[in-house]
Amino acid sequence: MHYDFNTVANAESQTPVPTGTYICRVTEVQEKTARDGSPRWVLRLQVAAGEYAGRLAGWDSITWSPRGVHRVQLVLCALGIDARGEVELEASELLGLKARVRFELEERENTVTGQRRLYLSVPYAGFEPLDGSEEDEAGGCYGDNGSAGIDAEGGDDESSGDGPSLQGVAG
Repeated sequence: MHYDFNTVANAESQTPVPTGTYICRVTEVQEKTARDGSPRWVLRLQVAAGEYAGRLAGWDSITWSPRGVHRVQLVLCALGIDARGEVELEASELLGLKARVRFELEERENTVTGQRRLYLSVPYAGFEPLDGSEEDEAGGCYGDNGSAGIDAEGGDDESSGDGPSLQGVAG
């Protein structure tokens, strides 16, 4: 057998769907603890519409820390939860909620084996409401300033960036 292994990619892909923006449903929420001891909710996101409906799109997390709470608010608002003022919320209340979620390719290298793997990740501002707005009937989900309050450092422990076009949207 003759085969040219120079044509084989040096990175193993772990992407269940192509990069893009999808209407996703939260199908699982795992309650964990972040390195700093803050509560961290890990969300399993399943494509809810379009060609890839039913497939796992990926995982994302929100961290209830002073630094991460701005992104928590952004994600909750995108999922349709009024995140103004004080909020009492159980992780299970996110189950079944939907938003438009942007997935980008991220490469990670195993420090022991050197093997590179490609994963889908959600950028810092990768969640948007299904209706395309940032406001609800009550006049805005984000409080008085009208923004999710992204901090001056550009994010939290998650990631940041821009993403590709919308896919999986029923028209």
